[in-house]
This record gives sequence, structure tokens and C-alpha cells, in this order.
Amino acid sequence: MRIKAAIERIPGGMMIVPLLLGAVITTLFPSMGKTFGSFTGALMTGALPILGVFYVCMGSTINFKATPYILKKGGTLLVTKIIIAMAVGFISAQFLGNGMVNSGFFAGISVLAIVAAMNDTNGGLYMALMGQFGKKEDVGAYSVMSLESGPFFTMVTLGVAGLAAFPWQTFVGAILPLIVGMILGNLDKEMREFLGKAVPVLVPFFAFALGAGLDLQNVWKAGFLGVLLGMSVVLITGVTLLFTDRLIGGNGIAGLSAASTAGNAAGVPAAVAAANAAYAPLVPSATALVASCVIVTAILVPIVTAWYSKKIGAKNQII
Repeated sequence: MRIKAAIERIPGGMMIVPLLLGAVITTLFPSMGKTFGSFTGALMTGALPILGVFYVCMGSTINFKATPYILKKGGTLLVTKIIIAMAVGFISAQFLGNGMVNSGFFAGISVLAIVAAMNDTNGGLYMALMGQFGKKEDVGAYSVMSLESGPFFTMVTLGVAGLAAFPWQTFVGAILPLIVGMILGNLDKEMREFLGKAVPVLVPFFAFALGAGLDLQNVWKAGFLGVLLGMSVVLITGVTLLFTDRLIGGNGIAGLSAASTAGNAAGVPAAVAAANAAYAPLVPSATALVASCVIVTAILVPIVTAWYSKKIGAKNQII
């Protein structure tokens, strides 16, 4: 049986399929975690510990010795995307505050969901598109952009928007696993290879744990709204990143390729709520919306990037 191949045919499959599996099990058997307890119960409720390990392993793949070009390209895209998320978050906060819409078509939308969807780039998708339409150096730019991973910048954005005050210990705690991983990976190449291999392996596990905390009714409600939010991510971040990329001498392809939502971004709402309990009621709907964005952006970004590449006559490069 080609289970892995079948899952990977679905955009963001390794994130979405386990997440939906966990949600289905919890919806059909809501007491399963408590009934079996032990390791089964821990797996169904242990998203945060798994995410902590994930960020250590992710950090180990970031190389301190990136070239000036990589720093310039990756740094520009990173800062631009964070600024976009902050601007949209600040504007949204004027209408939504730190709550969410409770009725109508926009039921479930919150600043937390919007910022989490815009802050983190799908690294695998970006590198795959750069491998086909970009340059080797552009692929390496993700080593800088991967600093987006985790809840740190989302919490910073919420703070800038005036929606939450996080003590400095919380900020340090959010980014510390990533920093520890970066230090280990740069001190020892073998540690980087060892820890780096675990990054894709951990995704379906924390996705399942996150899914086990979801009500499928909320996922269903996120359907059309999730599509709309995903399209907004591609449009707003895509246009801005394209012009920024061209401003620093690029052709815009790297910018468009970064206009996506990472699979692990679905874990950010839960991580933020762990730091500030006021966001706990928003986690189910925000997680469902961000998960929808992962699928939508994974479909749209390759289409838009391929169209733009053809339009400007960029040569395909296979790395």
C-alpha cells in the first residue's frame, strides 16, 4: 500500500490528513482520550510538547553562516511578511478586538486566525517552487525565513495591535526551543542532520493532537470562510512580497512563492493560548481556519507562481 504517496497527493496532506483524522475520532468518540488514558490520551492532548520538540528540530536546520545574498533575500521576505501581518492584524483589531465574530458568514474569524495564517510561510512549497522557477540562492533564503516558525511573531503582532500583553518570559519561552535548535545545529553538523530529519516526521503527530481538540462542526463552518481567508493571504502577501522582491533586484518569483501558509501554522493558535488563556476560546475556530488556509494557499501559490514565471519568461531551473 502506498499510504504516504496517497497522503502527499493532497496539498499539505501530512498536516491536513492527521488533523482531520484526530477531529473525526474526537467527534465520533469524544471520550476516547479519557477512556484509554496513558499514551493514547497523551497523544490526543499533547500538541504543545510535540510542538516544542518540533521547534528545536526546525531551529537546527537554520545555518548561521548564510551568505549575504541569502540574508538579504530571506531577511527582506521575512520582515515584509511580518510587517504585512502586523498591519492587517492592527486594522482587524479595530473591528474584532481580541475576540471573534460569533454569527453570520464571518463567524469564527479572529485577529489570531488572520495573523497566524499570514505570519508563517510553507517552506516545502517555497523551496519546491524555487527549485523549479528560481535560483539556488533563493532556495537557501528559506533558512532565514524559517525564523517565522512558531508563535513568537504572532504574539509580537498581537502585542503591537494592542490586544495582549505577554511578559518577557513568555516571549523568551516561545522562541527558546528554536534558538536552542539553531545553536545545536550550528555547533555540530551531525546534530543538524540528526535533528533535521525529525522535522517532517513530527508534523503528522502534532497535527493529529491538534485535530483531536477540534469539533468538526467548526471545521465545516470554516469551509468557505477558510477559502476566503486563504485567497486573502495569497492576494495581500503575494502582491506585497512580489513588489518587495523586485525592489531588491529579484524578479518577483521568490516573493510570490512565499505567499502561503505553513502547515505548522495551525499549531500557533494553541501555542498562543498556552501563553495567554484569554485566547483559549478562539483556538478551535482559528486552528480550523488556518488549516483551511494551508490547503487553499498550497493550491493557489503554485498556480500563480507558474503563471507569473511564464509571463516574465523566467527560465525553469531544476536544482
